[in-house]
Amino acid sequence: MLLLALDTSAAVGVALHDGSRVLAARAEEDPRRHTELLAPAVRAVLAEAGADRRDLTAIAVGVGPAPFTGLRVGLVTARTLGLVLGVPVHGVCSLDAVAVTALTTAPQALAGGFVVATDARRREVHWARYAVADANDPLRGWIRTAGPAVGAGADVPTDGLPSVGRGAALYPAVLPGPPAGPGAAPDAAGLDPGALASLAADRLSRGEPLLAPDPLYLRRPDATEPAAAKRVTA
Repeated sequence: MLLLALDTSAAVGVALHDGSRVLAARAEEDPRRHTELLAPAVRAVLAEAGADRRDLTAIAVGVGPAPFTGLRVGLVTARTLGLVLGVPVHGVCSLDAVAVTALTTAPQALAGGFVVATDARRREVHWARYAVADANDPLRGWIRTAGPAVGAGADVPTDGLPSVGRGAALYPAVLPGPPAGPGAAPDAAGLDPGALASLAADRLSRGEPLLAPDPLYLRRPDATEPAAAKRVTA
């Protein structure tokens, strides 16, 4: 297996996984330059690992939830690469990848369960709630019990669990982090692309289904089709 993982739900993240470990990874944050940053990041990660894109056997891409503009860059790139190279493209919930990042960073602080909250803009967050069975197994030791969803931070049903992610950093009064550990640190600069790659590779190795590479926007688009013109009568 040689899996390329992409995510542009927040930062631009790219990682390469050989089925056993992450060979190379890169993350860069500039919300206005996803398009300019992604292709060079892919080339850099492949070069660091001494691989060619023709060596790839699969592609995984974060499908959000996230705002439309940044998210579509990763999805379009992943689909295009998959089509050109003739390899399958799999979707991964970006919030799940943040969950893996958080558990890897602070397993004991999150052992009782936690909420991932990322920035959805418009004073809202994208969120999901996770139960933890084994905090020392960040790839398999958890289950998503609610979400993904979008709403105001104050409306997230945390059930008293600590929150991690960019949304927790933005709204700490209503989405407080764990009493010890990194708090919002796991998503401070976007999710770890290596976590997304590891999650996808692990599930593929076990024959578990992944998502289709379709975006999770969770909101209706701002632009709407104009209503039909009114008929004018003489």
